Amino acid sequence: MHELSVVESMVSIVLKHAETNHASRVEKINLVLGEASSVVEEPVRFYFELLSKETIAEGADLNFRKTPFQASCNKCGKEFHIEGIDFSCPSCGSSETTIVSGSEFQVESIEIS
Repeated sequence: MHELSVVESMVSIVLKHAETNHASRVEKINLVLGEASSVVEEPVRFYFELLSKETIAEGADLNFRKTPFQASCNKCGKEFHIEGIDFSCPSCGSSETTIVSGSEFQVESIEIS
């Protein structure tokens, strides 16, 4: 259900930028959705359709670019895919790692006319 507030923010951001650029219509919204994000694509689509009604974004295509859940090892520098709950480096075994992608949900760009 948290998708509702996330989509409210997304629609607000899209409309603000579209209006700043004197758009008459939002054609496409390009989104980044991380593999480990708690946001789910289908509810986003549902709430977007509901919240964009009677705005210049109504009917816009939502394009999702999915990013893998990746981490980087602070010891050896290797970047690797995180699977399950094991965040340790597969190369050196270090548990000193930093998440570099996969938890995001953001508007990457919008296409307007």
